[in-house]
Amino acid sequence: MKRGFKGWWPLFVLGCALAACATTQALAGPGGKATSGVYYEIFVRSWYDSNGDGIGDLNGVTAKLDYLKWLGVDGIWLMPINPSPSYHGYDVTDYYGINPQYGSMADFRRLLRAAHQRGIKLIMDLVPNHSSNESPWFKAARDPHSAYRDWYEWATPDTDRKAISATGGPAWHELPDGQSGPEPYYKGIFVAQMPDLNYDNPAVRKEMIGIGKFWLKQGVDGFRLDAAQHIYDDLETDWDSPTVLAKNLDWWREFDRGVAAVNPQAWLVGEVARQHADELVPWMGALDAVFNFPLAERLIDSARQERDRDLGATLERLDKAYRAAARGRFDDAPFLSNHDQERVMSQLDGNPAHMRTAAAMLLTLPGHPFVYYGEELGMRGQKPDEHLREPMRWYRAAGGKGEPTWEGWSAGDGAAVSVEAERADPASLLHWYRMLIGWRRDIPALRVGTLRNWRAAGPAVAAWELVDARGTVLVLHNLSGTAQTVALPEGGFRTLLRHSRPDTAIADGKLLLPPYASAIVQ
Repeated sequence: MKRGFKGWWPLFVLGCALAACATTQALAGPGGKATSGVYYEIFVRSWYDSNGDGIGDLNGVTAKLDYLKWLGVDGIWLMPINPSPSYHGYDVTDYYGINPQYGSMADFRRLLRAAHQRGIKLIMDLVPNHSSNESPWFKAARDPHSAYRDWYEWATPDTDRKAISATGGPAWHELPDGQSGPEPYYKGIFVAQMPDLNYDNPAVRKEMIGIGKFWLKQGVDGFRLDAAQHIYDDLETDWDSPTVLAKNLDWWREFDRGVAAVNPQAWLVGEVARQHADELVPWMGALDAVFNFPLAERLIDSARQERDRDLGATLERLDKAYRAAARGRFDDAPFLSNHDQERVMSQLDGNPAHMRTAAAMLLTLPGHPFVYYGEELGMRGQKPDEHLREPMRWYRAAGGKGEPTWEGWSAGDGAAVSVEAERADPASLLHWYRMLIGWRRDIPALRVGTLRNWRAAGPAVAAWELVDARGTVLVLHNLSGTAQTVALPEGGFRTLLRHSRPDTAIADGKLLLPPYASAIVQ
């Protein structure tokens, strides 16, 4: 056990049991319509196998919607479900089809109906920057006389074929059979199997908008936009170019206008992997939200170091900047990790207290927090990528019904890291996530509040205010294994709305915050 963890464990178990009961009532909400704003990322191949072929599928997602409803999430993001020659699906051959390993269009429509019946929205991965090199488009484009030739970018005699791409690898790739004229090199900023589409070609822009419209007509609620910044950010030299940024934003505004003709409320969240939060601000207005990579790193570092890394000030500055860029509207997509990154529990060296505080910070932020499947169980995973995307752990023992077998488990997690074990344990990380998501349903300010920094807590406490039409709440997280006493402002903040441990208390104008505890004060 880490410092301070063992002594309060019995109280923590009791607190979680009580909180779980309270959350059960909160999840229903008035008229059953309370929301959390939380989205859940699913790799279909690894989720649940409904037909016994070892590969998760769309019917498997449908089969487990009640688990997601129980957890309290309001939306799911499906990683690519289009036909693809790869296991991950990020090289698409048919943007209008369903990967036959995952099922049929009828299965997908059934999933959409079942999700919507439960009040769960569904966004799907759209991969617009590049297609597969096995796409019919690219195969046709190898002919210099084809109408598809200009759908891709081809080198000229003056091209620097040794140029480094914006993702750090080679930007240009040679066709293996020497076809396509005297300069058989094409641009692919990720890998050779993913040739970049040419968005200076109006036909490509029209086609991608048509693809978006097609899926919205099927009933999807929006898109997670893969590599959104790389439509024009192709080369290493493009990384900080204002011209490239402007072209990217112009395209996404065009896409937004195009798909709005089918669904004006379609939600567009972009993968914009920038290093500084301020670099995300220009994207507000072109898209609804972008994934906040810098914040994910800051949250995990704060949990690991047991020290507030100026989170409140950073969040307040970002809140103001987002609202200014989006004409008063605020939306964010905070997260801890995803399918490309080391799993959170691995980043935190398996420390359960740090995992809980990281989750607590994430799930008390406004916007739409994203949870990567298995994160709520504490699944671990390190590179290579396949190990980050291993099958969901449904049962204590391997070989249970619906368990995908396309990939094994590499992290060494035991039987306790499973839905079966953790649902039965009110003190589990799974119930911790469910409790926190329940807080979001109960307290609207956690979802939609305007964030303000709160500086009165010590360096071991992360704290911020959230203001909405109902008033102001103060969010506090003790990141350390030592109890903290926080002086509250005179004349306010005396009601303890929610707390993660039963020994949390307010007395004489001070909040006693036990080790690794969180509290919401009004």
